[in-house]
Amino acid sequence: MTESAKIIDFQSLTEKIGRFNLSNKTCLIPEMNRIGTHLLAAVFRGFGIHAKVMDTYKGLDLGKEYTSGKECYPCQITMGDILHFMKEEAKRLKDTFDPEDYIYFMPEADGPCRFGMYNKYQRIVLDSFPELSRLKIGSLTTRDGYSLAGIIDDSRVRDLRKMSYFSLVVGDILDRLLWRIRPYEKKAGLTDDFIERAMHVMEGAFERFGPAKDFNSVFKQLEAVIKEGKTIIDPGIPPKPLIGIVGEIYLRTHVHANQDVIRVLERYGAEVVNASIAEWVNYTSYDRFREAKIGFRLGLRQFRLGLMKAYLKDIIGFGGDLFYQEFRQKKTYKRIRSLIDLTEDHQVGHLEKTLIEKDLFNFDVGTEACLSIAGIVEYAREGYNGVVNVYPFTCMPSTTTSAVVRPLMSELGIPYLDTPYDSSFQPGREAAIRTFMYQANQHFKRHGRKEKK
Repeated sequence: MTESAKIIDFQSLTEKIGRFNLSNKTCLIPEMNRIGTHLLAAVFRGFGIHAKVMDTYKGLDLGKEYTSGKECYPCQITMGDILHFMKEEAKRLKDTFDPEDYIYFMPEADGPCRFGMYNKYQRIVLDSFPELSRLKIGSLTTRDGYSLAGIIDDSRVRDLRKMSYFSLVVGDILDRLLWRIRPYEKKAGLTDDFIERAMHVMEGAFERFGPAKDFNSVFKQLEAVIKEGKTIIDPGIPPKPLIGIVGEIYLRTHVHANQDVIRVLERYGAEVVNASIAEWVNYTSYDRFREAKIGFRLGLRQFRLGLMKAYLKDIIGFGGDLFYQEFRQKKTYKRIRSLIDLTEDHQVGHLEKTLIEKDLFNFDVGTEACLSIAGIVEYAREGYNGVVNVYPFTCMPSTTTSAVVRPLMSELGIPYLDTPYDSSFQPGREAAIRTFMYQANQHFKRHGRKEKK
């Protein structure tokens, strides 16, 4: 490769990845959590952004072809999703196909997790196709708490951000409604059909009421959904062992990637609660807020006024974000829990206190392990009958989680299961889950289960 080619490649990583205005573009969103992703796309459409959720997992063979196998599994899946979508669009549109009409949405995160490099690697792959080299990658980052500044007119960014977060909370609630109802449904298949319809109802609500920040109208639609969902529950079915799930955010929410692990657990007698999407968003705001406070104290000790001023601005900004998120989340769950007993999220500040109290890990280290380790401890305190850690094969934060909590769960006598995934199907997977659920049932018989709080 010539020096000029190296420079062009480097420029591609800076010029074709970033925060771009989405006016007159089609924003392509990878499907991670099905419901939350579709509700987010609906919010975007309500604000005039042509957002589309791409079909997922149909391009996995392409994803594996253009990766080495050393990448994180979600990188392979999302790589295949975008290549498959663009290939199908080129077939459909033929001569009118123009990659510049699209912006592929792929956020990133700080730290040692490989997620921070997805969009860079995918940029290199896209550039290897001359016809796709003009496709830009829109990226938001944890460095600024996933700010949406720059993607639409500045005067509407704040409202878009508020409704986007609200849509994630509502998506979490619909997921938890699904997991609350399906183990107790009157007839097999009723819940899946209901939730699919409910998702489309809420898409319409967000698209229609989102731009005006009409939270009450969205709530009314959600309450109607909850009331209908409750009619599917057979009150004659007794409570089942309660299983908590933690792990890497993509794998634990992408049903194809985790081989529908929640449904498999339900098949063997579980009721499941998965960690939420909103929890991760709260964590990014909390961690930036926490870093700003540490930086401000350092500036105060050194009496560096410029540094103090910069960190004070971050404290106000990220602190405000966190306050709004917790306010909106708490208000939403309070309203919904008056209708049905769904599990609320833990506050991230409480999770940090749990880690400090138990001296298990530290937020200074970062990564999703902070949430998973503390979340498992909280599951144990709240009387769950078992915990499952779902993650990509070789995932560092989740492997760290396993190393920390496995001996703790053994000491507490609470069943624990690691379920690492790649594109293969492990022959012993069903046996491991059956064994785990036998242990969870034994725990349930001895200790009962928690009442949701």
